[in-house]
Amino acid sequence: MDKLERFKEIEKEINYLKHATALMNWDMETITPEGAKEKLSDAITYFSTKCFELITSDELFELVTALSEKEEFDKLDDVMKFDIKTYREDLEKSRRVPTDFYQEYIKTITTSSIAWPKAKRASDFSLYEKPLTDTIEAVKKMQKIQNPDKEVYDSLIDDYEKGMTAAEIDRVFGELREELVPLLEKILEKPQPDHSKFTMTIPAHKQAELCKFLVEYMGMDMDRFAQSESEHPFTTNMNSDDIRITNHYHENDVIQPIFSAIHEGGHALFEQHVDSKLSGTSGGTINLMGLHESQSRFYENILGRNINFWKPIWPKVLEIVPELSSVTLEEFVREINHVQNSFIRTEADELTYCLHVILRYEIERKLFNGEVEVKDLPKLWDDKMEELLHIRPSNDAEGILQDMHWSDGSFGYFPSYLLGSIYDGMFLEAMEKELGSIDDILANGEIAKISEWLKVNIHQYGSTRTSSEVLEEVCGQKLSAAPLIRYFKEKYTKVYNL
Repeated sequence: MDKLERFKEIEKEINYLKHATALMNWDMETITPEGAKEKLSDAITYFSTKCFELITSDELFELVTALSEKEEFDKLDDVMKFDIKTYREDLEKSRRVPTDFYQEYIKTITTSSIAWPKAKRASDFSLYEKPLTDTIEAVKKMQKIQNPDKEVYDSLIDDYEKGMTAAEIDRVFGELREELVPLLEKILEKPQPDHSKFTMTIPAHKQAELCKFLVEYMGMDMDRFAQSESEHPFTTNMNSDDIRITNHYHENDVIQPIFSAIHEGGHALFEQHVDSKLSGTSGGTINLMGLHESQSRFYENILGRNINFWKPIWPKVLEIVPELSSVTLEEFVREINHVQNSFIRTEADELTYCLHVILRYEIERKLFNGEVEVKDLPKLWDDKMEELLHIRPSNDAEGILQDMHWSDGSFGYFPSYLLGSIYDGMFLEAMEKELGSIDDILANGEIAKISEWLKVNIHQYGSTRTSSEVLEEVCGQKLSAAPLIRYFKEKYTKVYNL
């Protein structure tokens, strides 16, 4: 068989195995009975191992090596050139990993993923200390095997945002810290909105209906979309024709699920808008998490916290959730832009959110530099919270146990959230140069124009361009926190009459 056709055949089989594993992971986080999770964990380990064995097989390596030769490579179209190049880079790393260790690694991660929600529900870090310790050691070992010549934490960052380094993150996070801390202090001195109006109880099924409406309004093709409920909201894609999000509903807090839906909807739109010619290839798998988070946070914050996003749809919102009729649109928008020091990252306002991410970033750096032990994490977390936000968690659930990311080994992911916001400041300025004021576009109910701009300039390319390449091509400049700082200062000077 022709080398390229055989490569495509194996790649298809790899995608089938990944699809099966993704479905099982989705099931694990949503509807799997507690008593069935251990057996499902075994199945996930089995299919993941089979996929790993295929990815690291001698046959695939030989095919990729042959197709990488100049004479063969030059015959490929651009999609396959990217695919082969990516496989070559990944194979060089993955083939260093022994199969027995990989199987052990997956089992460790899955065990940790099961332990975390139990510990969170009990608000008891001691229940999670050993699984987390095992996960950290497994991640360190994996990175040392795959990237023996790199610092472990830089390798982890590069896994989620190719080309990014801790030094670059230190630079832009430092720019933000310097400007946002005094801005936050000014805001907190001002009168704050009356939160008591938002203590109404709204049934979970109404919240789910509202969230589904909002995602469709953003531009989601609902024939290729599903939503469910989980402990922690997330997005997963089987392929661009099967995108799924989850949410976690709080009957006494409708705002948090609303913005979780908009956030996850931004992720889902990115996945759904990838050009179909990239489907099933490396280019169609978006592994640039900073860029991915930029899209979710653009919809959540730049658009979703703008009063003009809500003006065209406010009557429909009240139709679905009449309990909100007790507040005006202006009161609602003031509440969703309420800046306050709070414990939970996913519920934080867009300004203090920056500090939540910096907290996690600094702890991860210490973990992987050997400066702190796992048993000391709860106190370190609480101390950092007090240092950055001047509040101290009263229990583990609102402190160290609130996020799912460490449970599945996603160290190096947290910086992506703040990098995404920094990218957003740059994208906003580029978008308004081309389309005009987003206030006017949103007020006219033309959010489709914004989604189309994002699709044409960012989404359709999947991961075929690095984030730095996207910034240079779309914004004409290198990474800078200055546009986001301008956005924050202009917005909150108006909101709080500074």
